[in-house]
Amino acid sequence: EILAWVKSVHGIEARVDADRVTAAQVEKNILRCPDPRTAKRLIALIERVKRDGDSVGGVIECVCRGVPAGWGEPVYDKLEADLARAMLAINATKGFEIGSGFASTRCFGSEHNDLFTTQGGRILTRTNRSGGVQGGISNGMPILFRVAFKPTATILKPQKTVGRGGKSVQYQVKGRHDPCVLPRAVPIVEAMAALVLADHALRQRAQTGRVK
Repeated sequence: EILAWVKSVHGIEARVDADRVTAAQVEKNILRCPDPRTAKRLIALIERVKRDGDSVGGVIECVCRGVPAGWGEPVYDKLEADLARAMLAINATKGFEIGSGFASTRCFGSEHNDLFTTQGGRILTRTNRSGGVQGGISNGMPILFRVAFKPTATILKPQKTVGRGGKSVQYQVKGRHDPCVLPRAVPIVEAMAALVLADHALRQRAQTGRVK
């Protein structure tokens, strides 16, 4: 199962349990944010920004559940590297992080390491700070990553630019332009993740004769 949602807009962050969130909760509002209270705040923010002729960016979070352990490569075609390449190929993206991401830089190894354990005959990790991928290979835990989207450059406010003659001019676009692209980008993130995982499933089958 691959499921994405709007995690934050302009620094306002939703509280979402990635282990329990459902597609029905994501699709319950136009923003595709499964935190109803925060969604109302974010919708009001985007509507205000739209009236001002401006734009805002934010973060989409995505979880991939049920991915077997062993998908990926240890060096050139790491699973997280292929996910990052796919996500950063989406228009307006400016960042990618998996698991604890940049927050891991503030941890000691003893705090950050995912310790292995056995549950119901399966080898899992007690925590999932690695985001389901270790050493470029899936470890059987949910794959959790986030993608940063910038505010769209095409806004209705007048802006300074340079004309053909090299002189400074003022330019103002017209027409319909999204003040925030995140709701539209949610299914794109899901689709790109599906393509990457399908590629790695085929590689696994080619190498081992099986997918699981």
